[in-house]
Amino acid sequence: MPKCCGFVTVLGVPNVGKSTLTNQLVGSKVSIVSPKVQTTRRRVLGITIKDESQVILIDTPGIFEPKKRLDRAMVSAAWGATSETDLILVMADASYHRQEKTIDILEKSLKKPEIPLFLIINKIDLVPRDQLLALIARLTEKRKIDRVFLVSAHRGDGIQDLLQALANQMPEGPWLFPEDQLTDMPLRLLAAEITREKIFCSLHQEVPYGINVETEAWEEFKNGSVKISQVIHVQKPGQKAILLGKGGHTIKYIRETAALDLGKMLERPVHLFLHVKISENWAEQRDHYTDLGLDYNA
Repeated sequence: MPKCCGFVTVLGVPNVGKSTLTNQLVGSKVSIVSPKVQTTRRRVLGITIKDESQVILIDTPGIFEPKKRLDRAMVSAAWGATSETDLILVMADASYHRQEKTIDILEKSLKKPEIPLFLIINKIDLVPRDQLLALIARLTEKRKIDRVFLVSAHRGDGIQDLLQALANQMPEGPWLFPEDQLTDMPLRLLAAEITREKIFCSLHQEVPYGINVETEAWEEFKNGSVKISQVIHVQKPGQKAILLGKGGHTIKYIRETAALDLGKMLERPVHLFLHVKISENWAEQRDHYTDLGLDYNA
C-alpha cells in the first residue's frame, strides 16, 4: 500500500478538550492540559501513525473573543492553522448548554468547502443519549459536515474509530516526520510548557494568565541526568507572592511535579530549577511571541 500523510487542524472553544484529544490520538503527552480555559497558547503538532498513514494533528488555542494582544495572537494562530490543512476537526463539548460559539466556528470553517470537516462531540459520558441526539441535530442542521464522531477524550472512548477515519482521509504522499517522532516542539519549549501546566493546575483565578515560562539553560550530564533552569515571568509582585506560596510551598510543589513529569517524558532524572521574575510588560514584548510561535502583530 502507498504511504499517506496529511495535516488535521483541531478547532474549538476554550476548554472543549482539544489538547486531551490530541494526546489520546498521539498516544503520548504532547500538549499540556488543565481544567482552566486558554491553557494552550501556541499551535502544537502531534504526530501519529495508523496503518500506512502519518496523521499530523495541529492542536490550536481555543477560539474566543480576543481583548488583549496575546488573546489576538492566540486566536489568529488557531485560524491560521486552517490555511493549508487537509482536514478540519471542530470539537463541541456535549455538556455545554450554549453552543453559539461552536456554531460560529462551524460556519466559518465551512467557508472552506474544499477542506473536509469532521464534527467531534466530546464528553459524551456526561450527558444522556437524548441530549446528545438533540445536540447533533442542532449542530448539523443545514450544514454539510462530512462525519460526526462521539467521543470521551478523557476516557478514551471512540478514539480508535476516529483515528482510523483520520488515517483513511489522509492524501497519498511521503511521511514528513521520522516514525518515532511524536511532536515538532523543541525539548526546551516542551519543558517550559510542562511547568506552565503545573502552574495552571496549582493556581486559581487570573494568576496563571499573567505568567509565562522560559527555559533559560539545559545542561546534560555524563550520568544521563539533565539540569533544566527556567524563568517564570509574572506581571505583578502580588502574583509572585502567590506563586511562591507560604514558605515557598507552592513553587516547591510546582517544581517537584513538573520535574516528575519531565523525568517520565525524557526517561531520565531531571533537576529542575525555577526562578520567579517580575516582568510587568512581558505580554507586550515581541520576543515572547517569537518563542511561542505567535504573530506579535495579529
